[in-house]
Amino acid sequence: MQVTETLNEGLKRKLSVTIPAADLNSRLDAKLEELKGQANIKGFRPGKVPTSHLKKVYGRSAMSEVMTDAINSTVSDTLDERKERAASQPKVDLPQDQTVINDVLDGKSDLAFEVEYEVLPPVTLMDLNGLKLTKPVVEVTDEEVDAEVNRVFAQNRGYTDKGDDAVVEDGDRLGLSFVGKIDGEEFPGGKSDHAHLTVGSGEFIPGFEEQLVGMKKGETKTINVTFPADYNSAELAGKEATFDVTILHADGPNQGELDDDFAKRLGLEDVAALRKAVTEQMQQALESMSRQHVKRQILDALDEGHKFDVPAQLVDAEFATIWQRVQHEVEGHGRSFEDEGTTEEEAKEQYKRIAERRVRLGLVVAEIGNQNEVQVTDDEHQQALLAEIRRFPGQEQQVYDYYRKNAQALASLRAPVFENKVVDYIGSLAEQTEKKMSRDELAKLIQADENEVPEEHHH
Repeated sequence: MQVTETLNEGLKRKLSVTIPAADLNSRLDAKLEELKGQANIKGFRPGKVPTSHLKKVYGRSAMSEVMTDAINSTVSDTLDERKERAASQPKVDLPQDQTVINDVLDGKSDLAFEVEYEVLPPVTLMDLNGLKLTKPVVEVTDEEVDAEVNRVFAQNRGYTDKGDDAVVEDGDRLGLSFVGKIDGEEFPGGKSDHAHLTVGSGEFIPGFEEQLVGMKKGETKTINVTFPADYNSAELAGKEATFDVTILHADGPNQGELDDDFAKRLGLEDVAALRKAVTEQMQQALESMSRQHVKRQILDALDEGHKFDVPAQLVDAEFATIWQRVQHEVEGHGRSFEDEGTTEEEAKEQYKRIAERRVRLGLVVAEIGNQNEVQVTDDEHQQALLAEIRRFPGQEQQVYDYYRKNAQALASLRAPVFENKVVDYIGSLAEQTEKKMSRDELAKLIQADENEVPEEHHH
């Protein structure tokens, strides 16, 4: 076998490979020997077919299998010898001329082909000791627990339709239709034929719900509001708007007390147990937000501490995945890049950078994990599968079957678990300083992280 390197530029490699005809022929003989025992040919007893006759009958099709096997094993052996790891499946270019191929298939000539691939770069790790991280700590206040318990009460005590003479009061649950306008012009996403709203819940923009109190079922009224200055859509933030609102129906909350009987209806012992359950749930949610912010600081530090070229194929594949999702979201909401204050070209540039960051971080995380023997146990893999299944209530069986039949999808569930274990390992080496803050401050930090670089799992 002969291998000549014809390109070595950055991470790109190109090789010219020749497998001698003699090598292919001896592989073919071994293959025909194998077939001998299985071949069922008229006029011959099983296992007694002469090799020359087998060659006549099966020669070419057996040789094409031999060729494929020879190419695969040669490429893999060559990379091993060169101590290189290909970033993705190497691309093999066979001769285009059919006469040349026929000569190879007939065992008359050597097989010459080109192999193109990109290598995974060697990753030199930064010193992970002594990273300085800030860990947000948010205490759950009694007021917040009260508000949440009251929300659970309001949600679960049930409502009764107030009928055709309904007049809207604070706490009512409404069905309403509305059309929003700015300077008399309708704006995207500002209308609904039938929305639901609990008055006083603060779900809609400030000032909206208060102006509904006193309206009657079937009545239409124009209300005036101003979008908050920090509203999540830049075109609407700080703008004055009108909404033509019609009340479709109003349901009043059933009377009842927030007492032990109510808690029992939810399957809890008493009000104290309800408060405890609500508190724990809130603490878990805050703990998870805090971890998310710490993880982000770790990934940013890894991004800062590792600058090396990454394989273009991997970046292109990651970018294609991201871009598909971005387009889907933009089109799904009937928006354009201009609505988001950018252009398609700028957005592509930004997401190309994000794709590159993700690929680089993926390689760094894998290297840290390998060097420090971080492993995902079967039990953790199983937990990840169960968590995934729970995300689809009512379709558990289909989701389970999908993963059972699809080994690659099942394997992909390991990636986020592995990444989180590596992140926890790095966190354990770091200096973490606790910083007390409010829930709003923590939410703003996470929002700022997301605005800078939308975080996804790196594979």
